[in-house]
Amino acid sequence: MASILKSLRVASDPLRLRIILLLEREELSVAELQEILSLGQSTISTHLGQLKQAGIVQNRRTGKNILYRLKQLRGNEAQGLLQLIALLRQGMKEIPEAENDDEALKLVLAKRTEKMRAYFDGLAGRFGREYVPGRSWQGVAEMLLRLLPPMIIADLGAGEGTLSQLLAQRATHIIAVDNSEKMVEFGTEVAGKNAVHNLEYRRGDLEALPIDDAAVDLALFSQSLHHAQHPERAIQEAHRILKPGGRIAVLDLMKHTWDEARELYADVWLGFKEVELRGFLADAGFEQISSSVVHREPEPPKFETILVMGEK
Repeated sequence: MASILKSLRVASDPLRLRIILLLEREELSVAELQEILSLGQSTISTHLGQLKQAGIVQNRRTGKNILYRLKQLRGNEAQGLLQLIALLRQGMKEIPEAENDDEALKLVLAKRTEKMRAYFDGLAGRFGREYVPGRSWQGVAEMLLRLLPPMIIADLGAGEGTLSQLLAQRATHIIAVDNSEKMVEFGTEVAGKNAVHNLEYRRGDLEALPIDDAAVDLALFSQSLHHAQHPERAIQEAHRILKPGGRIAVLDLMKHTWDEARELYADVWLGFKEVELRGFLADAGFEQISSSVVHREPEPPKFETILVMGEK
């Protein structure tokens, strides 16, 4: 990062100041910044280019979009950026145009969630008959073999609840959470028809689970974590709802480059590196972390499924 004085000169422009404080809170595309700031694409891109050149922001490509965020720094550079942000927050009070930035950001993020929810609403009732990368019985069986006898389980991002209904054969109680209203309705109906009385569906977000603290023995993500906007926050939520000694199991895709998954399956992340998932668990406070690849698909794009587990 450039010196504090140089950074202050770059950030002194009111628009760039607003952009920095927005990117401190959330990774955003140029289109999303346009919507929040009500300015044209060329203007936003010009200011982002200046901030990037100054070493304040960085970007990454995801599908057809380029997302921007504050540059990830360490040591003295990170401390310098924190000092800059603190100064900019004070300056924000002098910019009347920024008064509605927080609400505009919330609206943009809500639209992201709604777009994903619309995709899953359209799949309700036929999800189990559609091919989904990484959803293999071999992977599921590997996970089931590692589960302890009767316990309270949270199936997070449960979809129509196929796995929840299988686990209900042994579980004391299962809470299946999904953010799609139609998925919840469909799963509840199927459980009722099959007299699965220990399975409860709740509508909610992976990053704000509708479950009390220390309420479950097992928190399970089965091919759902790559749909979370902030997977590390979802893992932290799982830690919150687990009892002391409870376990987490994450079954997901290994990092891949098959970009079509974004459009076909509404994937937010193209899988995860093994070290990345282990890091999420470690940062959330989990211990005795283990990981292994439990399935490799023989046909292109040759998806790999990884199982990561940890204990609270």
